[in-house]
Amino acid sequence: MTLTIANFGRAAEGTGGQRGANGFNEPASVDFAAALQQASGSRVVGRMASSSSAQEKALRRSESFLSELALHADALLHGRVYEQYAAICYRRVAEHRTAEVLIVTSRESGRWIVPKGWPIKGKKPHEVVAIEAFEEAGVRGKVKKKPFGYFTYLKHLADGNCVPCVVELHLLEVEQVFQDFPERGQRRCEWVSFIEAASRVREPELKGLLLSAERKISKSSGKR
Repeated sequence: MTLTIANFGRAAEGTGGQRGANGFNEPASVDFAAALQQASGSRVVGRMASSSSAQEKALRRSESFLSELALHADALLHGRVYEQYAAICYRRVAEHRTAEVLIVTSRESGRWIVPKGWPIKGKKPHEVVAIEAFEEAGVRGKVKKKPFGYFTYLKHLADGNCVPCVVELHLLEVEQVFQDFPERGQRRCEWVSFIEAASRVREPELKGLLLSAERKISKSSGKR
């Protein structure tokens, strides 16, 4: 198995630390040293864009992400990470035998991400995913209980600190889209192809997971 940050996130399952009184997990220990070295070798980006300009933008986003990881090497190498849960929200497009994915912007930075959030006391991961998908993007649907994969990113907190997060990713097939939801007007939401979504997000492992999700969904559509 190729050593990447996503693989370290996958290995972190079951070592998420103790859940605190506020419902969030306390830091867990994950060794990021080798993952940081390997992440720069990701070959995912080259598969994403047909135009050279789009590919260059995607590469710059990945390079920016990896540079930011390097700037926070101390935090990464100490192995203190936090846990979050996220959704790949998709809908099937029957007439084209394809699927679209819903991406949203971060309220803090405006960059493109997938709906995600912190653990909630008393809620299972897939239940948190359903809550976040509605609050951030106004969608509801069927959430897979089994994680689809994991990726890592740096979370900028309100106090100015930056902490590494391992994100557990679940597939959510959208059945309802609402015009009114808690964070409407605070984020942009857009339905795009999986390839387009992969070109917009920064994290190399998330790019790869989006492309893998497209393949999985396409195969399941063909069996219907």
